Amino acid sequence: MHNAPWEELTACANKARLHAYAPYSKLLVGAAVWAGGRIFSGCNVENASFGLTLCAERNALAHTIAQAERPKALLLLADTPHPIVPCGACRQVLVELCTPELPLLCCTLSGLQRPLLLSQLLPFAFDKSFLGPAPRAIF
Repeated sequence: MHNAPWEELTACANKARLHAYAPYSKLLVGAAVWAGGRIFSGCNVENASFGLTLCAERNALAHTIAQAERPKALLLLADTPHPIVPCGACRQVLVELCTPELPLLCCTLSGLQRPLLLSQLLPFAFDKSFLGPAPRAIF
């Protein structure tokens, strides 16, 4: 798999995970993005209005973009029996900001891992290629 510093990404994701705000699900999730030789982390931040909840990976991606970098690898970590994968909203954001070859490593605290490429996670992604040129005004 990609030569990202996976151990360091794991440590950063775990540190971020411990700061998660998850009073409803109780599921603390951490994410770490490798970009430009640096690591950008994020945690989930829940909201009573569930649609406003921010996932760990979207938080980490936002930090990455805010520093004018592009993701090269992503690690997702949670204390679950099986590795969790990004939700549908996160998959769509990943497609917008990353290449289909982006390596993802989904992990549990017990050490289980599921390596994936973004193209495997969302094989028929809706991306900008589906958007045609802007319509011209007819008046």
